[in-house]
Amino acid sequence: MNEFFITATDTDAGKTYVARALVTALVNQGKHVAVYKPVSAGCELINGELVNEDACLLQASGNCRQSLTQINPIAFAEPIAPHIAAEKLQQHISVSQIMAGYEQVKALGADVVVTEGAGGWRLPLGQGAYLSEFAKQAGVGVILVVNMKLGCLNHAMLTYEAIIADGLPCVGWVANCQQQMPYLEENIAELRRLLPMALMARLDYCADINKAAALFDVQLN
Repeated sequence: MNEFFITATDTDAGKTYVARALVTALVNQGKHVAVYKPVSAGCELINGELVNEDACLLQASGNCRQSLTQINPIAFAEPIAPHIAAEKLQQHISVSQIMAGYEQVKALGADVVVTEGAGGWRLPLGQGAYLSEFAKQAGVGVILVVNMKLGCLNHAMLTYEAIIADGLPCVGWVANCQQQMPYLEENIAELRRLLPMALMARLDYCADINKAAALFDVQLN
């Protein structure tokens, strides 16, 4: 089984967009792809269930007939840091909870599991824990989404160094070009020199996710 964790240089960096494009690319290759978004904040209450828009988009991209609760087991209504949302409700988010949900997703027997993180690499879960600890326990390959904007070189290198320091392979990176950036080509070229892993895709915004998926360079066994 191929297992990937998508992280990013900051919040709102395009993790969901990249995850959807990657999942769609793999599905188009004939793979069975399961998705997982363990923690979300910013949900709408629909028929008594907290529904996260990003989780719904992932559900539509995967092809393992997963329920929304299976994809996104920990959800909060307010669009704030998840650990703060949990504290306000006198709840606690644990790495063991997230791992338990992940094992259920893996039990589906998919060819590939794609997990979308929340925030950046060091998203706090509360009580001194971080979402990156889940990635470490799961032993997944990490894909780094770089939000191409001023400051991204520093953010990308610091995130990459943290991933490597945690003992995980960073298997690729994605240049997410959703906004106007001066000297964009020069910045992408510099990141290609600085980051040792492959540039998997350069994505501008495209409403047709299949067109974005076609830009991904991903070959699995």
